[in-house]
Amino acid sequence: MAAFRFSLLAPAYRVYERCLLRQVVTQPVPRHVGLILDGNRRYGRQHKLCNPHEIYAAGANKLDDLIVWCIELGIPAVTLWVLSTDNLGRRPEEVSGIMKAVETKLSLLAKDPQIHRRRIRVRAVGRLELLPCSTVAAVRAAEAATEQYDGMHLTIAAAYGGRQEITDAIQKLLGEQLSAGKTLKEVIELITPEMICRYLYSPDLPDPDLIIRTSGEIRLSGFLLWQSAYSEFYFTDVFWPAFRRIDFLRAIRAFQQRQRRLGR
Repeated sequence: MAAFRFSLLAPAYRVYERCLLRQVVTQPVPRHVGLILDGNRRYGRQHKLCNPHEIYAAGANKLDDLIVWCIELGIPAVTLWVLSTDNLGRRPEEVSGIMKAVETKLSLLAKDPQIHRRRIRVRAVGRLELLPCSTVAAVRAAEAATEQYDGMHLTIAAAYGGRQEITDAIQKLLGEQLSAGKTLKEVIELITPEMICRYLYSPDLPDPDLIIRTSGEIRLSGFLLWQSAYSEFYFTDVFWPAFRRIDFLRAIRAFQQRQRRLGR
């Protein structure tokens, strides 16, 4: 019955989708979109999926669609939060399912003709040393295969926490400057927002203009804490594996309708 209802609605969805696209392409799009990929487990329960790998593979496969949508709109940078440091404390079988899905998707991205044709650079940020060796190997392989590309930047945040990123940045700044022979007083005088930015995980990327969170939760949970000072936020009830082009276009349209003053 659900499939029958969907078949009746599908033409209307396609018309609405085309209408949304016509609106969105006439306005500037975000330079950098961050996504908190939430709702995988609830999607799994809804669809009676019990195997953690199947649950998270459904979410990982949605990335293929997202890449196409971003290319279509000319969005140059996307950061996806796939795993927080807190998530590592979940049940071992669940963490294993997440890792397997991440490894599989990264391995496919490294060989994906679309990634190479579009010159998409893939990289990962976070406390990667906390991940299994096999996951790190898949990360490094995808990074190596795309490191020379200058098209869209696709960043995977894994074992990532916003507070930890800021902590790591300040520790690295202090360590480098003290090793260079500067006194503590001299180092303190160097600490400015601009200097800290240089030591973040992705200092070459612009701050995200738009951050999207799926699944109905209305919080950042530590995602890009430093970089999101002037980001626009968009929250949707849709679970990540069920995220559609319509949902993405709605988020972009909502961003375009905001009046951004950036503190001025």
